[in-house]
Amino acid sequence: MQIKQRHIEVFDAIMAAGSISRAATQLNLSQPAVSIALANLEKFIGFKLFQRDRGFFAPTREALLLQDEMAQGLLVLERITQRVTEIRAGSTGRVRIATNGAMAINFLPSLIAAYQHKHSDVNIDILVRSSRQIADWVSTKQIDIGLIDTPVPVAGLDAKFFNLECVCVMHRDDPISAQKSIAPPDLAGRSVVAITGQHMVDRQLDTLLSAADVTVEKHISSYYFAIARNIIASGGGVAIIDPTNGKADLNDGVVWRPFSPKIYHELALIRGSNQELGKAPAGLYNLIDRSLQSLIGIGNAGDSNE
Repeated sequence: MQIKQRHIEVFDAIMAAGSISRAATQLNLSQPAVSIALANLEKFIGFKLFQRDRGFFAPTREALLLQDEMAQGLLVLERITQRVTEIRAGSTGRVRIATNGAMAINFLPSLIAAYQHKHSDVNIDILVRSSRQIADWVSTKQIDIGLIDTPVPVAGLDAKFFNLECVCVMHRDDPISAQKSIAPPDLAGRSVVAITGQHMVDRQLDTLLSAADVTVEKHISSYYFAIARNIIASGGGVAIIDPTNGKADLNDGVVWRPFSPKIYHELALIRGSNQELGKAPAGLYNLIDRSLQSLIGIGNAGDSNE
């Protein structure tokens, strides 16, 4: 036999109430049920806990020695019950998510803040690494969720793909900001901030420029779209970047225009193949999924951010 939650509850109730009848009322149990639970507890521990005197139960010295531990045990059990309820509701736990940078600055932070506001007991770790490193981590279950560039470099992953329509960003004082949209000929001879490492966005732009027989100047490259935008804010030319960074309202003097023909930044939202996420990771995963779907919807808007 082991000391069970019912034993602790009965002990605590009798200590507080001083009688079997009042303890039974407090616990919403019958008096025989309380008496049996107390008898079983005393039999298990090998000593009396209460002296019976005309219906009043006075604690023995041994009961007083156990009182603090019993009370703490009851609090622990109540906390466990509360935690189980929170876990079932997805309001507690830990989520580890990683992205390669494009979405780490002007997309994920607001989503994570919104999610954590509703699930205050959830601990969330956001990491920034290369797409390959993130894919490796997800496949080996070191992290729960990844948001990476395509193609997905590792097998054994479930992936959802999202094509985000890129925009052309420039300083608001740039003459081409007067145009409703930007096309390859508008960039002729201009300084274009590139993305380091022959990024898919740059490859698409190069193809369009070549088809239009347009030459541009590429003297600056950046690993992150957000850094490219900061360069533009300082007067560094123009850039083709993703909509989360391009359309962000940062009051930095940067405006955006649609680019035609369209250039896409393709993302993959990844999780382990055949892996059931816990309540907390699944909740954040679904929030990101819905937000990316919404972003695709607004990605084609033609309004500027002025």
